[in-house]
Amino acid sequence: MGMTATEIETMIRAALPDAEVTITDLAGDNDHYAAHVVSGAFAGKPRVAQHKLVYEALGGRMGGVLHALQLTTAVPN
Repeated sequence: MGMTATEIETMIRAALPDAEVTITDLAGDNDHYAAHVVSGAFAGKPRVAQHKLVYEALGGRMGGVLHALQLTTAVPN
């Protein structure tokens, strides 16, 4: 059993309230997603730290309930 795009978006926004989140279900199976997250919380942080914030927001679901997440992050313009 996977996660819905809405569940992923909700969890990310709960941890990063200013986030603009775009989720795409890559395979239509609720297991393989792409996420693009834009947040001011990423300012001044290297990409690895930005991704860590998103993974932490997902509460350890990566590799379990959420099989794969292609992640891109950015700071607002």
